[in-house]
Amino acid sequence: SNPLSLSVPDPTFESWLRDSGYLDVIDNQQTAAAAASITGTSTISDPTITIPISSFLFRYLVSFFSHLWTLLSLLTFNPFAKLTTNDFSGETPSWTKGFFADFLSYSFPASASQARLRVQENVKRYARNYASLFILFFACSLYQLPLALVGLISSLALWDSFRFFSDKWGLNRFPVTEMILVRFAQCVTAIILLWLNVQMALCCTLGVSYIVMLLHAAFRKLTPVKQPSQGRRK
Repeated sequence: SNPLSLSVPDPTFESWLRDSGYLDVIDNQQTAAAAASITGTSTISDPTITIPISSFLFRYLVSFFSHLWTLLSLLTFNPFAKLTTNDFSGETPSWTKGFFADFLSYSFPASASQARLRVQENVKRYARNYASLFILFFACSLYQLPLALVGLISSLALWDSFRFFSDKWGLNRFPVTEMILVRFAQCVTAIILLWLNVQMALCCTLGVSYIVMLLHAAFRKLTPVKQPSQGRRK
């Protein structure tokens, strides 16, 4: 809770937490508020009151559609909005303790705003892990589609041969001829990729990777990050 509520409004305090990097505090606060609201609405003061089955069914339907709307809201925003190239330059977080962790490190997001907060932050934290999963899924797709693997290898061999002969013949001295050959190689590459269904393997990989990334980032709780140490002023 806001320890400065008498002098600092809650929105200002939450904005300071966001700017300072204490997003895990906001995440825990939203989870606790949602749990408190659910407990408050489910309390029955008189034990002799009987609730019809239809009311339970209605409550569960409302909860189901609320959870469904929370998941669907993840498709309405850009999860890579705060992602930068620096997020790929650091060390890869630990797969056991950092990325997967234990069962208690996961919970259903209490609201759409909490889901978006988790996704944007976790995508930045585990960008290298998600990139590794994309490569793994793409390798599995190529294993399931051998023709796509042949097409990819053929395309790489084509461009490697083009670079070899370009350096050997000195095509950089003839820019027009080099440009014509590049365009011809691009057309041949597109035909090979389309004919051998490389785009199918790539589309399947992108779809599966995107869904796995969204679900993991939305259900993964935000954990405290190491804050930058500030030197003492003398």
